[in-house]
Order: sequence, then structure tokens, then C-alpha cells
Amino acid sequence: MTAPDDLGSAACHELLVRLAGRLPDRLLWRLREWLAAGAHAAVAALLPRALLRNRVGLTDEERDLLEAAVAGRAPRKLLDAVLTVTVPDEPDVTFRSGPNPDVTALSLLAVARGVDGCVELRQTLRGTGRHAQRVVLVRAEGPRPWALAGTLARLLRAHGDAAPCVEVLPAGDPPAYHRAALAGSTLLWRRPEVASAGR
Repeated sequence: MTAPDDLGSAACHELLVRLAGRLPDRLLWRLREWLAAGAHAAVAALLPRALLRNRVGLTDEERDLLEAAVAGRAPRKLLDAVLTVTVPDEPDVTFRSGPNPDVTALSLLAVARGVDGCVELRQTLRGTGRHAQRVVLVRAEGPRPWALAGTLARLLRAHGDAAPCVEVLPAGDPPAYHRAALAGSTLLWRRPEVASAGR
């Protein structure tokens, strides 16, 4: 049986995945870190305000996820003030393969391979030049994907990334941002049994 807190955390994780490319990286990382640490009150206090401040609208489905994520911890007036959209804006970003596997990628790989339910690890670069941002894409089938996202983000922080972008993707068709990221990504690792099943 899934605990009520896990249901709210799962909804919050899915919403934060959908908000990639729509909220600033540093803000999204902070929200994910709090979620991984179980700081639900902090997430509920910041998330609706962040949506308002950044003028990010939610679809009806995303609004349901927000309601489940904050679970009565945020003022009703604040939630009602969040903009509504029919279709989220397509993120105006480009992705390219890289960087070449480095110490950071090998560290991520060492952790991901030991996590039950983690099946694939990819990376890509968003943007160009000095300001290109590493984005890590993870396919996982295990419970509590938000905890895995938090662990990998902390590892990236330890390697000097001030605003780590770790996307632990839910099952199903990913949002447009993640489809573009996957198309421009490089495979770092896939669990052998998954690779065999795909042949």
C-alpha cells in the first residue's frame, strides 16, 4: 500500500518533471531537493508562489497534480491565482549530445547501476558555449523516483554544478522538453536485461 505522503510526493515529482524548461533550473533543483528530503511544507510554500512569480500556467491535469502535491498546505487563494493554460508553451531550447563521459558521468553511473528499478542513464547538453547545461535523463521503474533524483542532483552539486538538472522520467510519453532532450542525448548506460528485451 502507498502511504499518503508518497502519493503527494509522486504527484509533486510528476509536476516538477513537467515544469522542466518552464521554471528556472536553480528553483526547480531547490524544489526537488526539498521533495527528496521530505520537506513538504517548504515545497507547498514555494511552488505556487514560484508559478505565479514566473507566470507559468498549468493545464487542468497539472493543476490536479499541484493540488495533490501541496495537499492542503498552501492557501486556497494562492492556488486559485495560478494561471490556467490549455497547452503548455513549447520550451525554446536546443539539446546536443555530450559532454564526453567524464568523472561526473562515471560517478552518476556508479550510483544509478546500484539502484533497483533504474534502467537507463543518458546525458545531454542544453544550449551552447560556456553556458551549456548538463541535463541527466534517467528512466526508472522503482518506487520513490524523487529520492533518486535528489541523490543524483546532490552528486552533480558535489562535482560543481550549481543548478543540477536531473530528470527521472515517469512511464509513458514524456513532455516536449524531455522528448527534445532524449533526441539530443547520449546513452551512458542501460540495464542489460532491458537492452536484451529491446532486441
